[in-house]
Amino acid sequence: MARVRKLELKARRLVRESFSGEYLSSFRGQGLDFDDFREYQHGDEIRFIDWNVTARMNQPFVRKFREERELSVIIAVDVSGSADYGSVEYSKREIAAETAAILGFSALNNGDKVGLVIFANEPILFIPPEKGSRHLLRMIREILVAKPDNPATSVANACDFLVRTLRRRSLVFLVSDFHSDPLDRPLGKLARKHETIALRVCDPLETRLPRAGKVVMVDPETGFETRINTDNPNLRMGYHKLMTRQHEGVTKLLHKHGIDHADLSTSGDTLAALHRLLKSRSRKRTR
Repeated sequence: MARVRKLELKARRLVRESFSGEYLSSFRGQGLDFDDFREYQHGDEIRFIDWNVTARMNQPFVRKFREERELSVIIAVDVSGSADYGSVEYSKREIAAETAAILGFSALNNGDKVGLVIFANEPILFIPPEKGSRHLLRMIREILVAKPDNPATSVANACDFLVRTLRRRSLVFLVSDFHSDPLDRPLGKLARKHETIALRVCDPLETRLPRAGKVVMVDPETGFETRINTDNPNLRMGYHKLMTRQHEGVTKLLHKHGIDHADLSTSGDTLAALHRLLKSRSRKRTR
């Protein structure tokens, strides 16, 4: 709880000082709510005429609508084995928890409801969207303490769960390193049904190995161990090319399905990456 409280104080400060306004300008309500009836006027949409009221009043009436401001925000967080890795100060899981706190408090300030999905090889926990700080603090705690029985990653299973479970159109933040296959069809299905934003959590050593001599590398999701010589320049180059190809492949898929995304590094400024994402979305809305 001390870690949760520390994250709460930091997130509240960041939201208050510099983030809440950008969130408001980037995300709006998902539709229209019926408000009232009024007499038909020249130029009104014919499809909004209410024929029952028109017949009763002997003159045409149309339905009035108001914009639905309240969003239903879902933060889906990958807590698989690789989420506990971090070569700098923080692990990917801690970066994900901080990001969830910033997004969550921004949403609450905007009057939106926030929910959580925690997943690894399969969805582990679903907390339906609600309002309130206590609700959000519980979400942050669950992200930090979740221990999956199977530490493998399946973004596909998480996407399928969200498509099946969320009845109304929602804003989904998908937080993962995306070291998972397959991604194409699951991401496409999710993006068609819900407004989806991908937040890819990365670590510097995942793209470029340091020269550290002979080391034993362990896959945190399968337990597989292998001994390599990091002084070998060909090995380091091959590793870098492989990881770059994987990174570019995921980026290409996100673009294909119209999913906005940001990269959050365990060594970088999470808030700066989120700022760039929201500014980009704001520019799109004003075009």
